[in-house]
Formats: sequence, C-alpha cells, structure tokens
Amino acid sequence: MIGEAKLGSEDLSLGFKKLMMVAGGKNGEGVKMEGVVITKWKDIPMELLLRIVSLVDDRTVIVASGVCCGWRDAICLGLTQLCLSWCRKNMNNLDLDLSKSFKLGDRSLYALAHGCPNLTKLNISGCASFSDEALEYLTKFCRKLKILNICGCVKAATDRALQAIGQNCNMLQSLNLGWCDNVGDLGVMSLAYGCPDLRYLDLCGCVRITDDSVIALANKCLHLRSLDLYYCRNITDRAIYSLAHSRVKNKPSMWQSMKGGYDEEGLRSLNISQCTALTPSAVQALCDTFPALHTCSGRHSLVMSGCLNLTSVHCACAVNAHRTLNSVLHKAH
Repeated sequence: MIGEAKLGSEDLSLGFKKLMMVAGGKNGEGVKMEGVVITKWKDIPMELLLRIVSLVDDRTVIVASGVCCGWRDAICLGLTQLCLSWCRKNMNNLDLDLSKSFKLGDRSLYALAHGCPNLTKLNISGCASFSDEALEYLTKFCRKLKILNICGCVKAATDRALQAIGQNCNMLQSLNLGWCDNVGDLGVMSLAYGCPDLRYLDLCGCVRITDDSVIALANKCLHLRSLDLYYCRNITDRAIYSLAHSRVKNKPSMWQSMKGGYDEEGLRSLNISQCTALTPSAVQALCDTFPALHTCSGRHSLVMSGCLNLTSVHCACAVNAHRTLNSVLHKAH
C-alpha cells in the first residue's frame, strides 16, 4: 500500500514533470485543454488529475497528494478506482490497508466488493463513514476474508453486519471489533456459529455483550487463541467457566501437555481488564485449564488490570517459582 513520504519542492517539481510527460507536454511547454494552457501544477483540472494518477507509479501519486488540499481530496475520491486497479494486478492473497481513510464512504466498499472478490486481509479501522449495509454487501462478494479489522467503525460494526460476516465469511480467522459499541450478543453469536476457525477476536469496549457471547465462542470456536474482553463489564464467572469447561470437554488429554511443556492448543492470550464482576475462583480455574495463560512478570498473556479482586490469581509457573523461592529460603535457614 501507499505509505507516507516527506515532500519538498524538488519532489513536487519532479512529480509535475512526470505528470506533464504523461499528459503529453513536451519540454516544459505546457498542455492545452479546452483552450486552457496548463503550465503550473495548480492549473490541472481535477478530471485530468485523476486520469493521470491512474497511470503513474505509487510514489508520484504520493507526491501529487501533497501538492495542495484540492489535489489531496480529489485523489482520495479517486482512491476507489486505484484500489480496483491494484486488486486486478494482485488478486492472490491481497492485503488492503485503508485504515483512517476518513473520506472514504460506502461507494468504496461497493467497488471493492465487485473488484476484489479474492480479498483475504482488509483493514478499515477508524473509517467511521462506512455503514453496516455497505459492510454486509462486501461480505457477499469477498467470501475469502481471513483477517478483518473494523476497530472503531461504529456505524459499520453492528449485529446486522456480524450476521452477514458469519453467514458469508466462514474462512475468517481474525476480527478486530474494538470499541464498536453497537455490537451485541446476536452479532457475536452469529459470528461464533458461522466462523468456526476464528482464532483472534478483539471485543474490547463492546459494552453490550454478555456471557451468551463468550459461551457461544467457547462452544463453537475451538481454535480460539486470543480473546480481548477489555471493559466488557457484563461478563461474569459463567462465561469464564464456559471457556474452561469447553477446553476440557473438547480435549480430554490436555493435561498430558503439561508434562512436555505448554499446550499449543487453546487460549494463549486473554484480556479481562475492567471486567470487575469476575471472581478469583473462576479466573484461577481458567488459568489452570490453559497453561499458556501467564500472569508472571514478563509473560503477561492473562491481563487483569483494574480487577483488584483478582490479585490472588497466578499461573502455574508463577506458583512454581514462589515454591522454589520458599524452598531455597527454608534451606538457607
């Protein structure tokens, strides 16, 4: 994707010369268009600009977008056509990052749906203008999505959109729904039932979800490795016990893994910060069930910030380290 670049006067001059060459100008004479002679970069009409930037390399597009606000806005509006061009050239394992593209609207998602059916990774985090209708439409065509980041897309990330994702994108492995406070149990449950290979799910700040969402994930998403429930204050012990129980139920031989190291299956990262309704007994049971969850210094994969009542919860290695220290102190005396 296009990155950021520092622009200077030399860059702008070089970019303008390239644009003029593409447009047909010779030796700096300028280009005539409908009686208007274009001799400076600010003279170029927006329609011609969009045509030109569709033909030049990425660096020239970057330079052009830094000329002035008018050019930047025009290029943003023409980004959909550029994205489609890139899609056609790179259809396999396509990774598209449009994060924080504040000027993009639903038309961009409609265009991506038709132009990029093999899209596998899409990041539209921070794009607050997209609607759930447009996201639903995208999922009907981009059924190969494996990684989707819609963090902060409050309008797009709704139960309606998640139902569409669950119905159409059953290859999905990673989904970031951070701070999408319109997401509820209906959407997350639809996601759990429709995307059984889900491995990474960020629900931080999804304040409407309850235990029902976590229970559905525990029962249906058996490959789940990372779950972020930060500030989901409706989550109780019932959800935590369901995660632990599903692990034991789906892999009775899990305890054998503790003999040869940490289990590679199951949860390896869990954030329950600010989930103040949880009790130490439930969280300790979960920690004991998943050996890869650590509370020890330097290996924090079980994050419990703001849960002062959970300070007694410790992972197996932390307990063993404490026992070893006590043994050493005892022998010393």
